[in-house]
Formats: sequence, C-alpha cells, structure tokens
Amino acid sequence: MKKQLYTVLAVFSLLTAQAQEARLAAADKQYEKYAYVDAIKTYERVAEKGYKSVDLFQKLGNAYYFNAELDKANKWYAELFAMNQPVDAEYYYRYSQTLKSVGDYEKANQMLSQFNQKNAADLRAQLYTKHKDYLEEIKANSGRYKVENININSEYSDYGTAFFDNKLVFASARDTGGLFNRKHQWTNQSFTKLYASEISSDGSMLEPEQFNTSLNTKFNEATPVFTKDGKTVYFTRNNYNKGKRGKNSDKATLLKIYKATLEKGKWVNVTELPFTSDNYSTAHPALSPDEKTLYFASDMPGTLGQSDLFKVAINADGSFGTPENLGKQVNTEGRETFPYVTDENELYFASDGQLGLGGLDVFVTQINKDGSYGEIKNVGAPVNGPKDDFAFIIDTKTRFGFFSSNRDGGKGYDDIYKFQETRQLKCEQLLSGRITDKETGLPIANARLTLSDASFKVIKTIYADHEGKYSFDVECGNVYYVKAESKDYTPNELKAIIPKESGETDLSIELDKPVKQITVGTDLAKTFGIKIIYFDLDKWNIRPDAAIDLAKIVDVMKQYPNMKVDVRSHTDSRQTHKYNQKLSDRRANSTIEWMVQDGVAKERVTGRGYGETQLVNKCADGVECTEQEHQQNRRSEFIITAM
Repeated sequence: MKKQLYTVLAVFSLLTAQAQEARLAAADKQYEKYAYVDAIKTYERVAEKGYKSVDLFQKLGNAYYFNAELDKANKWYAELFAMNQPVDAEYYYRYSQTLKSVGDYEKANQMLSQFNQKNAADLRAQLYTKHKDYLEEIKANSGRYKVENININSEYSDYGTAFFDNKLVFASARDTGGLFNRKHQWTNQSFTKLYASEISSDGSMLEPEQFNTSLNTKFNEATPVFTKDGKTVYFTRNNYNKGKRGKNSDKATLLKIYKATLEKGKWVNVTELPFTSDNYSTAHPALSPDEKTLYFASDMPGTLGQSDLFKVAINADGSFGTPENLGKQVNTEGRETFPYVTDENELYFASDGQLGLGGLDVFVTQINKDGSYGEIKNVGAPVNGPKDDFAFIIDTKTRFGFFSSNRDGGKGYDDIYKFQETRQLKCEQLLSGRITDKETGLPIANARLTLSDASFKVIKTIYADHEGKYSFDVECGNVYYVKAESKDYTPNELKAIIPKESGETDLSIELDKPVKQITVGTDLAKTFGIKIIYFDLDKWNIRPDAAIDLAKIVDVMKQYPNMKVDVRSHTDSRQTHKYNQKLSDRRANSTIEWMVQDGVAKERVTGRGYGETQLVNKCADGVECTEQEHQQNRRSEFIITAM
C-alpha cells in the first residue's frame, strides 16, 4: 500500500494517450487507472520492438517512478532524454532522482542545474541553488545509526510502524491465505492490513499477528498512531467504511484518516475525520506531544506540491479545527509525507523535494514554540540511501526506532528496519558571556540581557549573575542580538553569529559609563575608548577619522581650563628601533600641533614619541606575535598631568 499512498497523494498530470499503435490503447487505460503493473508489460514489449516516442518513454519512466522502482525508471528516462526532444521541466527533476538511485550524483546534479534554469521559481530548484554542497552536508550527518533488517518482514510490503504498549503495529501486504484474497492491480500484492508484533525484553520481535479484525477491511489500512492512554487510534484507510466505498469524480477510491476508540478490548466507533473528502487524500496521521495537534499528509486544496504536510487542531471537545499547510519551509513541489513528531517536538518526515540521496529521504526539523520550524536536516546514511526511505519513528528515551525502505537486500517489496541512534543530530549551542565595566574590567552584577533574533524580535530577557555572567540556549546557524543594560551605564547591543555545530559561543559585553571620573594620571584615550590615533602608513599627518577622536580630547580640555595633557605615541616592534622612535616623535608632534590649532594653549600640551620602548606584551624584536598582539602596542595616550 505504500506505493499506492505515494501516488494517490501525488498530484501529477497523466498525459493523454495518443494511439500510435492499437496495442498501446489497453496499456494506456491501465496506466490511467494507476494499474501500472499491467501497463508496464505492454509498454516494454512495444519499446523492445524498436518503437520510440516521448510519450512512450515518459509513461514507462513514470510507471516505474511512481511505483518507487527508481533504477528501472532511470533506464526509460535516459531513453527519453536521449531523444533530445523538449520535455516538461518536471522530467529533469524526476530524472535526477533516478540518477541518484543508481549512484550517478554528478549527472543528477547536472539535471538539477538544468531544472533550476527551466523552473527557478520551484522551491526544489531554490533549495539546490542554496545548498549545492548538500552531499557534504548529508555526509556530515551520516554514520549515526546502527541499522538491521528485522525478522517480522515478509516477501511482500511491510512498512509504516507505530508504538502501542509493548507492541509494534505496522502495515503488511502479506498473503493471509484467505479464500478471497484481493490483490491490487498496481503492485499485484494483497491489500495491506494492520499487524502487530510484541517486542520482547531483549528487543527481539515475536511472530506478527493481525492487529484487530474490527479495523481491517477488504481494502488498505496503514500508518496508525495511538494516544498515550491507548484508547484512541488514528489511521489511514481507503475511502471505505461500514460497507460503503467512496469514489471521486474519476471513480478512484482515495485515502482518508479514520479515528476509532477502544472499548472492552475492541476498536469501535470507526469514523472518518471531518476534514477528509472523496475528492482528495489524507493519510499518515501523527500526534503532537500534548495530543492537541494532528499532523498528516494530503493533496487537499492549498497543497504546494504533489503532497504536503498539514496540521489541524484537536479541540477539547473532540472536534477539529481547520487544517493548516506547514508552509514553504517544510513543503515543496515534490512529495512530503509520513510525518512523525517526538516528545522533544522534533518533526521527522519523508520527502523527495528536499535535497536527498534519491527517492524519499527522511528529514527532521525542530518545531519552535511559536509554531515556526528550524533548519530542515537530512538525517543521513545509513537510514537514507538511493531508494525510498520513509516512516521514521523513534523512542527518544532509548534512541531506538524503526523506519521503512525498499532498498536492495531486503526480504520483500518494502521492509521495516530497526535502528539505534548512536549520536544525535540535534545541534545545541550556548550563547554566553560576561558583562563588565569597560574602563575597569570589573564584572557588572544583575545586568539585564535581552536576546533578539535577526529581525530584532525579542526572544527572551534574563539577568546576569553576581559575577556578570549570562547564557542563552540558541539554535545553531542563526544570527542573534544581545543587548546589555545596567543602571549608570550606557546600554550596548552586539551581534552574535552562531556556528552550525554544537558548542558554546562567547559574547562578552562591555558597558561604558556616560559620566566618567577623571583626575591626574587618567588616560583620556581609555576614557573615550581611543586605542590609537590613526595615521596613514609611514605618515604623520592627522587623518579625518583621527581628527574626530582628537576633537573629544580638546572638548574635555576646554571644559577644564587648568587641565594639562601629555601626548604619548607608541609603535609596535616591527621596523627598526630608530625608525619607530622617529616616526612616533613625528606623530606625537603632529597630534600636539592639531590640538593647538583647535584652540588649546600650547603650554597646556606636552608630548613625545616612545617608539617601541614601552611594549605592553612580549612582542619584542624577533618574537612571533599575532596581528592582534602587535595592535596592543600601537597606541596613543593622553595622560592628564594637571587639573
């Protein structure tokens, strides 16, 4: 049923059959009914006789593509592109997906580039443009799981798991051996039913049994989710209930989400949810940790792509709100499906529109408190591979979980795989620092800290401790602003760029007092935060930017007519001692001349250059130092000698 769920949810345009040969007519009818197994046989026999057409190769490729046999679809899409005929942009994307399935990522990326040129407005094209190194990003996320195929799989399709008590409930197309075993034309497999396997104390799986006959019908059932008390289940079923089968205008039976309650050991009151419809599909329900929101996949009106993820409020009285599309950050023009929400508010889902390794890949994003979503991350290999990987669930306490895949080497059409997560993908960052007095360097206790996002929207406000220390938990890869405030100080706000890997980002903030105490011996350069009066290389004339700082010194001296200042110019140790001495003398004299010209009496200003004779650190001749260390020695001082 997994393949049926994909394609029924996929809103794709079935091309009008053009009868090139009479023998294609029957196959076209089967194609348009989604009976791909029958259509493929006819199309391939025709192609093998040498018939070629864009229509034929498109339908052959599509038949395998939407049946999730991407390596076989690749053969026919290759034939399609070999004809060098105009095709819709979507085929460039599909071809890229099938190229990934056979490991040709270089050519897949070439197809993605051409897809972007032809349809730059497509979200999938934009994702590729922003993340052309996506394979490196996926590689960095990989290697975090130990994966094993488990004993409950059959030779048919087994997929879509859910936790229920100490059991694993899943969908299976295994032949039940009944007298009237119905098979789906599409896959030539039985319709899926819900099965359950008890999980033993050592983690092994016991022999599966049908979960509950009151939930299983003659059509498909799949992907259940249970409330924590075990008394309510939401699940996917074909549009069939109480013996009545619903159809859309094309006479197709689509998918709906149903709800049932447990009474005296039996599941009863099976009802379709009110937002379902005969005219579109809803499937794969998932519950939020507080069970007040239901997430699901659908192609209902408002869908951005072939299928999107939606959410709907579950009201206290059991009624439902209006479904909301999760938006462009999560959904694309491709398929987003199989949502799962952990008790840590992480949303896992499968997508072939986000950048992956081929087919459906599993992705994860954080659901923020304001309802927005964090960065979409591919969970990496070995969960993801070149084929379809989907229906991911995890127990956050044990870090064990299950996912489904049609990868090579399995027992059946789709298999359920068990995994243990050995390293979490979650990126955790601590933004921290210390608030200090700019002049004294002493900590400022109880300073008020405000954290804002890149748009200056306030996120949180806290207070520094008695040592002036603070910290915020922030998201990796984001930009934040931190504003520090304290009585008797001028507020200061700094920008923090958070790395994309876990760790701690330091953002210490200095606060300045608007009113500063000065006396004999005070360095006015430190008072105003003047590190150096800048000159052009090997020059000593005052630059315009330096004049601004000198104007501050002159203004203070005019406020205090009896103040006298000694101007001291210093260099680093680079260049010769003699050269540095002469250069610093000339610069000190230029500084004094500028101040006198600006109205300070000549007798109030003294000064000289000290060259490299008063270094503040180890950076003497022959000592290797950083540029920052050399900068500490290049300084200007304005020492008050009288008041």
